[in-house]
Amino acid sequence: MNDISNFSGLSGSGASELFQLLRDGRPRTRTELADAMGLARSTVTLRIEALMDIGLVGYVDDAVSTGGRPSTRIALKSGSKVVLGIDIGASHVRVALTDLLGHRIKEGGQSIEVSKGPETVLEAAVKLGKKLLKESAHSLDDLLSVGVGVPGPVEHRTGRPFNPPIMPGWNGFDVPGLLKEQFHVPVLVDNDVNIMALGERNASWPDVDNMLFVKIATGIGSGIISSGRLQRGADGVAGDIGHIRIHNGTGAPCHCGNLDCLEAVASGPAVAAKLRAQGHEANTSEDVIKLVKSGNAQAVQAVRQAGRDVGEVLSSCISLINPSVIVIGGSMTLTGEHFIAGIREMVYSRAIPVATQHLRIVQSGSGLDAGVLGACMLAIHHAMSPEHIDSLVNAGKPL
Repeated sequence: MNDISNFSGLSGSGASELFQLLRDGRPRTRTELADAMGLARSTVTLRIEALMDIGLVGYVDDAVSTGGRPSTRIALKSGSKVVLGIDIGASHVRVALTDLLGHRIKEGGQSIEVSKGPETVLEAAVKLGKKLLKESAHSLDDLLSVGVGVPGPVEHRTGRPFNPPIMPGWNGFDVPGLLKEQFHVPVLVDNDVNIMALGERNASWPDVDNMLFVKIATGIGSGIISSGRLQRGADGVAGDIGHIRIHNGTGAPCHCGNLDCLEAVASGPAVAAKLRAQGHEANTSEDVIKLVKSGNAQAVQAVRQAGRDVGEVLSSCISLINPSVIVIGGSMTLTGEHFIAGIREMVYSRAIPVATQHLRIVQSGSGLDAGVLGACMLAIHHAMSPEHIDSLVNAGKPL
């Protein structure tokens, strides 16, 4: 699987180059490492010692001997160091602790409105994170990095939310700075759909290099993975399909100031508003889900039409990025097959056959875990990047 954060790439030098070979967790002998890198055993030994000094690799059980003394094998110490992933949603915070291979160790969460502001929400996230560290018998010294997803646009260079429509008080707030003061490690921040794309790809589609993850919930957005890398675009808003205008709208106002944006027509709140106008008790996505599951015909019809609207936009996206898989996530997928059926109906009738002949449109396998898993992957990609490993080795700083 390719590394798909901006900190990825398998370049680098010295100890970090050797470390990239060991990232898969498979033990290797010094001879195997020397052959793979085209270096002398003495040079490899020095690099192994540098990685041991910072606690990232260690010896494992002896390899099978071919005669003489058995060769010692070296492997990633995936369980000794950990990362935190923080998924901040419109009404929740979820936190997970994983090892360096992405295996979950502990997780927790709580309901909290993002509108309460950054200090309150991030304080809750910090408490949850420190609780997980304590419960897993890890300390802050074992923590390598923290990944965070937020439900709004993020300036990738600084990690600060940028004019997030459903996050009052968060615009320009130094999210990485506050969390770094608490955890004393690098903090990476991205929007929630991007990290969901990372999480879903790692969990369910590790061999797929061209994928579109679409979240339909309170808002609508997508994360684009192309040629194995997450695409953020020039200003970090690649994939913001929620503000593409649909053709057959009725003048629905969007919070961005335009009319008939996809988000204003097909999101959970938008579908709920249509059902309210028909006399149903529906204020949230959860209300829509309940009506559909109860067999309400008008709710099923509304959800199916919302799927068609999403499919209309996706049919254009397919011609631009040509994904092999489109994964649909977010709370609206809990309406069952009705929503995805509407998407498929429109995509396969609108998009050119050459772009859809091998295309799969599926529901998220990670479900509501995609965000927190993706936040962990964001942290892992940074913690294990050549740049980060080189800086630690050069500083001679134990992890």
